[in-house]
Amino acid sequence: MPIEFGLWRLDGDEFTRLTSSTLDQESRLEELLREDPEMLGRDLLIIGQQVRTPSGNRLDLLGIDADGDLHLIELKRGRTPRDVVAQALDYASWVRTLTYDDLTDIFDDYDGHQEFEAAFSERFESARPEGESGVPEDINQTHSLTIVASELDAATERIIEYLADEYGVPVNAVRFNYYEDDGREYIGRTWLVDPQLTREAPSKRESWNGTDYYVSFGESKYRAWEDARTYGFISAGQGDWYSRTLKQLSAGDRVFVHVPGEGYVGVGTVTGERTPVRDFTFTNEDGDVVKILEADLAAGAMDENADSPDEREYLVGVEWADTRSIVDAYWETGMYANQNTVTKLRNQFTIDRLYEHFDIDD
Repeated sequence: MPIEFGLWRLDGDEFTRLTSSTLDQESRLEELLREDPEMLGRDLLIIGQQVRTPSGNRLDLLGIDADGDLHLIELKRGRTPRDVVAQALDYASWVRTLTYDDLTDIFDDYDGHQEFEAAFSERFESARPEGESGVPEDINQTHSLTIVASELDAATERIIEYLADEYGVPVNAVRFNYYEDDGREYIGRTWLVDPQLTREAPSKRESWNGTDYYVSFGESKYRAWEDARTYGFISAGQGDWYSRTLKQLSAGDRVFVHVPGEGYVGVGTVTGERTPVRDFTFTNEDGDVVKILEADLAAGAMDENADSPDEREYLVGVEWADTRSIVDAYWETGMYANQNTVTKLRNQFTIDRLYEHFDIDD
């Protein structure tokens, strides 16, 4: 049972207990949570409201935290205990399958004014490790369910406690008490189970071998894989979100390069740190040091925005061990791909396949 929440008004030496009631409409509570999800005691970015699911029903609120884990928020809305809990579990069974693209689509439907990556970075800028992009490399690794109500009946409490205690289901309930006094409104929050004690599903994130990185190389007028292959580099730019993860790389790291929509095209060892396009150099066949912008490039706009620290292209030198053209890119269903330019390559299935199909010393 939740601990009872009491609220008193102090008037000098006198004090009066305020009587709690329910909000006139739970839709109002939904809007309050949408505007300030920290009312739930968690730093969340709301990415969807009234999200339509394959069952035809709508999830009230879908949030994401700084680690990329999802939070389902469902209001009781007067439903029976069986209905509200069953509905929340049904939503969870669907949410656990959502991919990064699914989440960006949900967010686009919810907020048509800002891209998901920008909203995430703005919300959690101080919560992400130095040098890493706003969105974590592995998103939707775990999820939790929160049932919100103005009142909680004994049956709902009993079902939620049973699921959490006996089966470790990451589900909790929170009750918001409403108070009105002298024209002012107050809301008090009471958890069914202490959030610090609620067990979450174990992370599905695999360990990292400390060496291998994934690199997404998006072909465009700003960069061409054949240039990277010929002159020994990887690159990213035209926005700080795309180039900032290159800072993770240092000399000696191994990178596996993936062209989105095509597959893996190369593996090599990093030889230097992130460098602005105007300053990047390579050594030609005659042993001369040449600036990359003086080379014969297939990417005709590589120098565009070169004077803008946020927009310009950045390059990282790579000594290639094995590369192939894009038409010969290697891909199998189930292999790892990610929207970030650089991430730690943890997926063992992908690593095993890449070790088999590329010529590397290991």
